[in-house]
Amino acid sequence: MKKSIIFIFTALAILGTGCQRNFDEPNPDMLTTESFWQDESDAVKGINSVYSALNRGSSYYNRGMHFLYLLRSDEGFGSGGDIGLNNNMAFAFTSNNTSSDAWNALFHANFRANQVILNVPQITMNETVKKRIIGEAKFLRALNYFNLVVFWGRPPLVLTPLTAADYPSNATPEQVYAQIAQDLTEAAADLPVSYTGADIGRVTKGAAHALLAKAYLQQGKFSEAKTAMDWLVTGEGAGIYGLMDNYADNFKQTSENNRESVYEIQYKENAAENGDDDTNPGISLNTGASAPKFLAPPNPGPGYADGGARRWVVDSFEEERTIDNRRDPRAAVSFLYDNSDERGPAFTMVYGQVWQAIYGGNDKRVWFRKLLNDDSKNGESFSSPNNYRMIRYADILLMYAECLNELGQTATAYPYVDRVRSRVNMRTLTVAKPGLDQSAFRAQIKKERQLELAGEGWRYFDMVRWGELANNLSTLRQRDPDFNNFVPGKHEWYPIPQSDIDNSTNLTQNPGY
Repeated sequence: MKKSIIFIFTALAILGTGCQRNFDEPNPDMLTTESFWQDESDAVKGINSVYSALNRGSSYYNRGMHFLYLLRSDEGFGSGGDIGLNNNMAFAFTSNNTSSDAWNALFHANFRANQVILNVPQITMNETVKKRIIGEAKFLRALNYFNLVVFWGRPPLVLTPLTAADYPSNATPEQVYAQIAQDLTEAAADLPVSYTGADIGRVTKGAAHALLAKAYLQQGKFSEAKTAMDWLVTGEGAGIYGLMDNYADNFKQTSENNRESVYEIQYKENAAENGDDDTNPGISLNTGASAPKFLAPPNPGPGYADGGARRWVVDSFEEERTIDNRRDPRAAVSFLYDNSDERGPAFTMVYGQVWQAIYGGNDKRVWFRKLLNDDSKNGESFSSPNNYRMIRYADILLMYAECLNELGQTATAYPYVDRVRSRVNMRTLTVAKPGLDQSAFRAQIKKERQLELAGEGWRYFDMVRWGELANNLSTLRQRDPDFNNFVPGKHEWYPIPQSDIDNSTNLTQNPGY
């Protein structure tokens, strides 16, 4: 797929026009569901439209989902002039429709996936390609529902294309997770291990195993999660995936789809109208990401700085030095701040300029860096070509170690953490902290994930599954004042959009709203 074909939008709507006529009558000039799904070319266009839905508008992976991932955790906060966003990320909702744009984007993507899953089986075509396409759609549907169940808890479980007469009711989290597991298990059986040429970037067998492991881990099902990762860590996938020698190469456009990438969202810069898809009404697709423009440092920097990072995160990288007595190199890769260069603000570069010259020597603000393009550009547009590395192999190794520890195999878990630490020249855990018991190793895994995956979007998922929102709220409030507004029993989930509840006889609101 690789940048070019995943953004094809396939129009499947049935529209009626004209005066004094049956408005339910299909427009003879438009494709219908019945006339579209005819051959393999239609099947490919159909699945491509599901990928394109991941970047539709500004509410999913193009921009909005990164705010949910990054700013809702204790890593980040709403730091710019968007008061609605700031309130949303600070658990100070002013409306039960506050998250409706992201909710709608997820269900829009699912509508397209459901069409593929329903219609492609009936097409006469190459059976291997058919199974692959259906597997891709099931993965993408599972990904959408994984986001829905973590952030909204009780979404309706919609597995066929909705019509105007359908009023689905809430599903339980258990029902949603069960469907995610079913979709990903079936997808893993039919997806290839890799692609070549223009198809690079499509969902692979490894990606299905990885997301399945995350879904199990989110529920505390450690044995099932380990089994899902066995293919990646000790099976066939172990010969396919590995760690990049240079940690920073995981976040540069020049090294996309590398051996450490288990799944990443593909982006392509749109040259039309200066590449500013997000603000140009004449461009119907966001082929690039606008998130960097909204996360980059502010004037005189190139961004709007709508999302900033908390200072405690970068301070945590100072707690342990490398083997050669340097700061953990992941700090400067993950964040832009006054000491991104360890020598200080007079040496730290921000898009070709010195931090001190722009912001002075006492500005302690911190900006997320892994989605930015400051390594190759002096500014950010609304159409970043730099892929989002959603799941990396380092993440898999740390999850695998976590599962082993929770299953009572702490000693066996050490080597997987050692691999991640050694890559950035930190002492192996075997040397630094030998003989940890299960509880101490659990605490160490939390630290390892916080450092290795900083600013990548998994922190909030980790906080939820570790019970931090219920059991460690006082610490969260010290790190991030936004959590002073957090109400246990309510703010674990977003409100289901009130507009949907008002239009449905079966949908009910989440507790506390």
